Amino acid sequence: MAEQGREPVEALDGARRRALRLAGLSDASDPGMDRFARLVTRLLRVPVAFVSLIEEDRQVLPGMVGLPEPWAESRALPPSHALWRYAVGSGKPLSISDTRADARLRNSPVQDLGMVAYAAIPVTDGNGLVLGALCALDHTPRAWSEGELADLADLAAACSAELCLRIVSAQRQAAQNVLETARAAAERARGDAERLEHEAQAGLDHAELLLRASEELSQTSGLEDLRRRLRDLFVGVGKPSYVGLLVADENELHRIPDPDVVHSVEHEFLTLSADAAFPSARAMREGRTVFVPDREALVAGYSPEAVAFFDRMGFTTVLCLPLWGSRGLLGVLVTCWTNPHEVSTPERAALTAASGYTAQAVERALYLDERISIARQLQAAMLTDLPRTDALDISALYQPAADEEMIGGDWYDAYHLPPAGSGDVAPLMITVGDITGHDMHAATVMGQIRSMLRQATLDHPPYSPAAALTALDAACSVLPIDVGGTLVHARLDSLGDAGGWALTWSNAGHPPPLLRTPDGVVTTLVEHDVLLHPGLAAPRRTEARRELRPGSTLLLYTDGLVERRGHDIDAAIAQLAGLLARHGDRPLPELLRRINNRLAEPPPGDDVVLLVLRIP
Repeated sequence: MAEQGREPVEALDGARRRALRLAGLSDASDPGMDRFARLVTRLLRVPVAFVSLIEEDRQVLPGMVGLPEPWAESRALPPSHALWRYAVGSGKPLSISDTRADARLRNSPVQDLGMVAYAAIPVTDGNGLVLGALCALDHTPRAWSEGELADLADLAAACSAELCLRIVSAQRQAAQNVLETARAAAERARGDAERLEHEAQAGLDHAELLLRASEELSQTSGLEDLRRRLRDLFVGVGKPSYVGLLVADENELHRIPDPDVVHSVEHEFLTLSADAAFPSARAMREGRTVFVPDREALVAGYSPEAVAFFDRMGFTTVLCLPLWGSRGLLGVLVTCWTNPHEVSTPERAALTAASGYTAQAVERALYLDERISIARQLQAAMLTDLPRTDALDISALYQPAADEEMIGGDWYDAYHLPPAGSGDVAPLMITVGDITGHDMHAATVMGQIRSMLRQATLDHPPYSPAAALTALDAACSVLPIDVGGTLVHARLDSLGDAGGWALTWSNAGHPPPLLRTPDGVVTTLVEHDVLLHPGLAAPRRTEARRELRPGSTLLLYTDGLVERRGHDIDAAIAQLAGLLARHGDRPLPELLRRINNRLAEPPPGDDVVLLVLRIP
């Protein structure tokens, strides 16, 4: 960010120009950006708000409310009116109570806008590059409160997320265009194969290879899946005995082992340096196809380790093809034959074409892995560090879905509330919830709902769970948040000298919590209201209360633990209650592991959250 701050704000670098082009925003009205401007005017009660994005010689306003003419019609402001350059230059929020009293702005043309008070928060792309700012203006002097600036920062973060989603969607469309080009090339290859039907069977096999590559490799979901499909891709005369995949990472090649067929020798050379005396490393260094026709050529040109590797694998002929992508060399495709094999010109051409499809699949897999990694990091960052307390034992577990592409909206939360009086034990608020969806959007909405529920709780003393959920329903009905899901929101209050704690909870359509009393009896807390959904009328939420004696254990969980396709959820909850009854006196981390391991078959198609609390 510091390096970006030294750049002139008026000079768009190539990265920012590409980001704005992918986002599809300029000086035309955009409904999404206008919505952010309207939200700013409502939340901060200001007459003017806009989303300002930086171009080379002006600032454009795709989202805007309240500006006078001619700016309202043109949706653009000249650099002389660009107060945002102070926020963009530093990458930090900017707030000015009275521009007329600010030495930097006393004689600035911004007075043409009737601007007196001003606040701006930078908006960025997924790499932290500042693209502009979300701005609020008032016509009278105004001391911006911390809450107002926090609200503006939250909206700017949501605006940045919207920009990121647009950019990623445009990039995905570009990737789709590449795939369509590959499919068109496959169709051309199909036509060539039809014109060559009179040639030898080997020619037909080569055409079939290209067709299979275009179809099979366009559907891969990751490097492991690609490795599996490569093994079964080659058929017919001249079929290789082995097909290997190595992925480049700076100055190294990382072998992707076969997930189904174990080659012990493979695991001895999972990583090769670029200067290793192996045929694959040479293909990487020189960026060209490397052919080793027989063992004599291997001995003459490569290291004893390479010779020993291919001897133990039982291979005589080796062909290594570099995999080129839009980001440079992606890796090497290795084809090997047990018996000496003469690679003809048509066969080499077919293998080279197949390596092109393989390179596209590798690039797509790396891109998907990167997106999934970002989403999982986002989700993990939103999981709460549990509060430390001597009065209660508490532990949590998060288990991702078996399908790594399924990014869920499950979460847990726990935090102390202000104590009623000096010397009193602070109450504890706990939440377990599940936002509908399995993508980055679900993880993002989960973060919004989690923060909104915390705020709703703290804004409504004496911190009733039902009142907080009612306030959350009301906020979701006004704000442009398409939220669906379930949650349990609960408060625990110490009963003081009487011993034990009081549990007060409100359930929005979530699987019922389970309570184990000290005698080992498990009760299902079935009281609940409707789930969170924009299509449902929001009734006033209800809550229930239960006293927890010392030794009691409370378990909250999400539906990924008990819901399986073709299985009865009530039977799964009963099984979970049985596990809690048998093992509920064990240390809490061990209890969570036992529950998760016992209910992990078949593997869950959804992510799982478990939160357990015990009264010592």
